[in-house]
This record gives sequence, C-alpha cells and structure tokens, in this order.
Amino acid sequence: MDVSQKPSIRTLGELKASGYRPRSVREELRERLVRKLRSGEKLFPGIIGFDQTVIPDLQRAILARHNILLLGLRGQAKTRIARQLVDLLDEYVPVVAGSELNDDPMCPLSRYARDLIAAKGDQTPIEWIHRSERYVEKLATPDVSVADLIGDVDPIKAATLKLPYSDERVLHFGLIPRAHRSIFVINELPDLQARIQVALFNILQEGDIQIRGFKLRLPLDVAFVFTANPEDYTNRGSIITPLKDRIESQILTHYPRTVEEAMAITQQEARLLPQQLDHIHIPEAARILLEQIAFEARASEYVDEKSGVSARLSISAMEHLVSSAELRLLKHAQKRTAVRLSDFMAIIPAITGKIELVYEGEQEGPVAIALHLMDKAMKKLFLRYFPNPDQQRDSDQDFYGVIRQWFGAGNVLELPTDLSDEQYLQALSSVAGLERAARAAGVAESDKVFFMELVLHGLAEFEVVSKDVLEGRVSFRDLLAGMFDEDGDDEH
Repeated sequence: MDVSQKPSIRTLGELKASGYRPRSVREELRERLVRKLRSGEKLFPGIIGFDQTVIPDLQRAILARHNILLLGLRGQAKTRIARQLVDLLDEYVPVVAGSELNDDPMCPLSRYARDLIAAKGDQTPIEWIHRSERYVEKLATPDVSVADLIGDVDPIKAATLKLPYSDERVLHFGLIPRAHRSIFVINELPDLQARIQVALFNILQEGDIQIRGFKLRLPLDVAFVFTANPEDYTNRGSIITPLKDRIESQILTHYPRTVEEAMAITQQEARLLPQQLDHIHIPEAARILLEQIAFEARASEYVDEKSGVSARLSISAMEHLVSSAELRLLKHAQKRTAVRLSDFMAIIPAITGKIELVYEGEQEGPVAIALHLMDKAMKKLFLRYFPNPDQQRDSDQDFYGVIRQWFGAGNVLELPTDLSDEQYLQALSSVAGLERAARAAGVAESDKVFFMELVLHGLAEFEVVSKDVLEGRVSFRDLLAGMFDEDGDDEH
C-alpha cells in the first residue's frame, strides 16, 4: 500500500483490514523505480553528466536490490545521489507507536513492539512516518565506535528499570538498528577503522546484529549506501576486502566529461543573487574559460591527480568572479557592468584552496600554479575564436599585423584592473587593430571588452607580446622591448 497522503488508519486491526502488505526497503526502491521508469518520469534531477554512466549503473543496482558503494574523487555528487534515493521510498509507512526501531506492525522486530502487540492485539496503536524520516546519514570518522553504529548495554537504563544486564531491555541501540526499514548512508567509508568495518559483516550478509554477546537476532531491513574516495588516495585507511566483497554493487563516479556539462553544473550550483545577475553580464566565453581552468587543473602535472579537482572549484570561482565585477560596479556607482577577463585574477583564492599540489607544484607555489592554469586555459579559449598567430606571422594578410605594429612601435598598454567600464574600454581601444580583431569573432557588443582582452592575452601566450601581471594591473608591451627593458618586471 503506497500512499501519498498520511492515512487515517490508527490501529493494527484497521491496518490488516486495509490490505497492507509488508515490503522490504529494497523492494520499495525497486518497485517505485520500475513505476517511474515506465511513466518516463525524470530520475535524479540535478545530477548532470551521469545519464549514460552512473545513473544506469545505479538503476541496475536498485533493480537487483543491492547495497551500493559510490566510489569516486571529491566533488562528484556522491552524497547528493545517495540523498535522492529517499524519493524512491513510499511516501508513508506504518510503524508500531512508540517503537524506536520503526517496527512494522505486521512484522514486529523489537521486544517493545512484540510485547505491545501481544498485550493489545488488533488495538495496538500505529503511527505513520514520512519517507524523509527513513534516511540516516553518518560521516565515518576514526572515532566512530561499534556502540555508535550497532549499540551497547546501557547501565543507566538497567538501574532505572531495575533490570539485570542479561535482559534485552537494557540495550541501547545504535544508528543502524534505528535505521530499520530505512536507507543508511556511511560517507567516507575508508575513514572507518578496520575493526569497526568488521562489525558490519553480519548486517550485510545475514541481516542481523549482535550486541555484547546477547543472544539477539534482529533481522534488520536496511538498504546500505556507502561513499568513498579511491583507496589509493585515502591514506587514512581503506575499505577492508571482506567488507567490499559483501557490497554487491560498486559504482564509479567521475568528473564532467565536457565543458558544457561542467558549465551546467556551475550554473545550477553557484549561489548568485538575483540582484547580481540583474546587473552583471557574464559572457559565455567567460563561463567556458572558467570551466577550462578546472579541466586544465585535472590534467596538470603540478596537481595531485589522486586528490582530484572538485566541481566546487568552478562553483566557488564563479562566485568570486561575479563578486569581483560587483565590487567594481559599486565602487564606480555604475548601473550595469560585465565580467572582464581581468576579473579572473579574483578567482585565485578559489583555485589555490581547491587543489593539492605535488612536490614540483609546491616548489612553484600555489599562486604561480593558479596563474599557469589560467594561462593555459586562456590559450585554448583564444584558439577557439581566433586564428593561430604562429600561422599568421609570415602571411601577407596577417590577422594581427596592425596590433604587432602598434606594440612594435614601442607602445605599452597599462590596464589597472579597477578602472570603470568607460575608462577600461578607452584604454583597450588605444591599441590599433584590437577592436577590429575582437569584432571579427562575431561577438555581441556586451562581450566586446572581454574579447579585446582575450586577443591580448592570447597573443601573450604565443609570445607575440609580453605580459606582466602585477598587483592591481596588467601591462602589455612588445616582446623584445619587454625582454630588454631594465625596468621590466618579471613577476609573471
């Protein structure tokens, strides 16, 4: 009996008369999944990029009624997937009133429920609990004990009730027994000490528990979901082999495979306020560049690939990026502004806080690596819209010829990053041929400044001009002049 509204049934006798049929949690998950698949209803909303990989694996595991291990690097939506499984449970299910173990009135488990039904029969009171109450999540930490998960003898309860320790009623049940008829999630499973992982063997294989040697058999009905980073990264511990063997489905998650998928995730997750979006334009190319930086970080020899680069890097970076534009907007009392390429200097804290460097990267320094990743991403974005300068150098119709000549004449472009939009455009427009080159990409007027900057940064990556990145400004000059200028700054 699957009901979407809380039923009015209040006694065991009424429940029997209603035709209620007990089902296990895994049967609930399976039956509702089958129903949703047949109706074409969208499953796991908000999970992007897993439609052809993780989600089909997850559906097969649910249909097979398996316990599940989601294995993947940080920031791959493992916990979000686990939390959405609760939507596959029945809306409401009946429990014996007052039971601490969510006892099914038709299949009582605890001593309390059995005694109550024996005493009251069909008049046993029942309650209905919502599916949101049937989800239990525990973060595995080294200090988690068997008593936390399974249970222990409670001496205070024994003294209060004047019961001997041999009486079942002195037991205090842990999280897993209290998750009877629920989904139980353990995050970061390798962080659980090996001896604690051993305590899960019987629950997964036999469906029962033992507490302090009690002759107690509780056939718990729990659907387990575990999440973990790959063992080769988690130095703090690992999933012991016998436990891994008892988890029927191991599903590998992954980072977005394409920039477009990554952009969709960032747009969905970034906490941008309506007033920010109303007054700040974000060029599509800026969104692409931001995601490309994360892709470069995942492929970089300076970044520990076993650690991974979370999707949170892009999300946090987008929030930094928009806030940088907003700060400028407020400073100059403008009504509207657009994200500039220079605003990407503001995302350095988001990058350095989200990557773990190998030895060579630590030698270079996190800020230098962040700039390196941005430069590589800018180069790829530049080639997405503009011709390769190396292929234009000896051409009779050099696309960048006028710009080369302007810098070759000894001109220098100084770009303080805090200029107003009008001042910034005026400074960029002083470079002969720059606006024409940007417009050749067919960009909208609102994106013109961003693409004018992109041309300059792209030419710097191809060593057509020299670029110096200093605190609060960026300067461009002829490459040879930059090399021989005694006052030149080589911080970049």
